[in-house]
Amino acid sequence: MTLRVVGVVSAVYDIALASGMLLAPVFVARAFGAPDPVPVVNAQINGVFALSLGVGYLWAIRDVAARRGYFWVAGVLAKGLGGVVFLMDHFLRGSPPSFLLFALTDGTLALWTWLALKRR
Repeated sequence: MTLRVVGVVSAVYDIALASGMLLAPVFVARAFGAPDPVPVVNAQINGVFALSLGVGYLWAIRDVAARRGYFWVAGVLAKGLGGVVFLMDHFLRGSPPSFLLFALTDGTLALWTWLALKRR
């Protein structure tokens, strides 16, 4: 798979996640078995972060060769570290098992991005 495809998938993932966190943060938390966010703005700020990453991917895929650095930061660092944080939170603090889905998706996207970057 090309870096452009990875970017499109990552953009869709981040923007979809951001939409839920911005527009229905309490519903999203409950859907994943987490307590209601207190204050709600904490979940919405995480939505702003995810939206920023998603929009960044839309920018980066317009010129993949010139914007590879974005993929390293957003795709490998942010998603890779995010996956590790979700995993650690589950095992160290007992966050809901559904959070392992985020560990899996973030970790998979980080690995996929890394492989696409190394492929060139």
